[in-house]
Amino acid sequence: MSQRFTRRESFALAAGAAALAAPPVLADEPEVTLRLHQFLPLTSFVPAHILTPWIKAVEEATQGRVRIQHYPSMQLGGKPTDLVDQVTDGVVDIVWTLPGYTPGRFPRTEVMELPFMVAEAEAASAALWELAQAKMIDTDFRDFHLLGTWVHGPGVIHANKAVRNIPDFEGLKLRGPSRVTTKLLEHFGATAVGMPVPSVPEALSRGTIDGALLPWEVSASLHIGELVHHHTQFAGPSIYTASFILAMNKERYAALDPELQAAIDSVSGADFSAQAGRLQQAEDIPSRQAAMDLGNEIITIPAEDTPMWRDASQPVIDAWVAEMKENGVPGDELLETARALIEKHLF
Repeated sequence: MSQRFTRRESFALAAGAAALAAPPVLADEPEVTLRLHQFLPLTSFVPAHILTPWIKAVEEATQGRVRIQHYPSMQLGGKPTDLVDQVTDGVVDIVWTLPGYTPGRFPRTEVMELPFMVAEAEAASAALWELAQAKMIDTDFRDFHLLGTWVHGPGVIHANKAVRNIPDFEGLKLRGPSRVTTKLLEHFGATAVGMPVPSVPEALSRGTIDGALLPWEVSASLHIGELVHHHTQFAGPSIYTASFILAMNKERYAALDPELQAAIDSVSGADFSAQAGRLQQAEDIPSRQAAMDLGNEIITIPAEDTPMWRDASQPVIDAWVAEMKENGVPGDELLETARALIEKHLF
């Protein structure tokens, strides 16, 4: 993999490089104040370790001419599913969210959410950014200015009973994060329940669901290991991954001074997206350890069994490709390109 990603230890360093060697002197009063809205608490990993450093990087790169106010946990109102409309309508300036929260609105991003696509989030995130620039800027993302798009680490099945084989899905009610994953769960015999991640702990506590598909990274902050005690991970490519977007209102971006646009873009984009994926997957390690410390069962499906699981999920992939074609999107070409880009960025 390219060393330009792994050698970057913080977004602040990236901003410093973009803004020359000397630390900038921030303006006392910003020329522009932008509001960033998202659905997780400020202490959760992505807000604390990806969004907050990015905000600092923007403010340094613009020498304080731009300030960003961060509103976590949907503090400005609405539900997580409303975030895309909020940014496109100009209710807020920037959002961080999952395309999967608005099913059907971002069909091309679903290619990264197909089963057994992703084992390494940094490579897949770099691939997704490149794919977005080539195939999605004028389609899926045409209504806003894209600042970053990435995937989390390998998805995990967290459940109140052990899932070792596909028949173990039968009878389980499991949260799925996206349209593709709910179809996969139903194909495997589970009852799929779609919901944003903040709703998962209460749904588990009440028994509304028996488990959830989540990356390790977010499971610790949601106390998932205290609510269910069996976790199934995959040694090779995972059963699913989900995509994220950091997006800005198109008109708000266009109204900025070109120098400010360039400064914001200098700490966003390809490197930012790839590192966001890497950082999220790195957080899987302590979150998995937290579940182990609770005495929970960690089931690892060996890599040699992945082909069997992939073959079992192939009808879901085929159905997605066919649906894309019906809607005028060359799904087979998109899938082939996505796989090739992931392989490219692995080296």
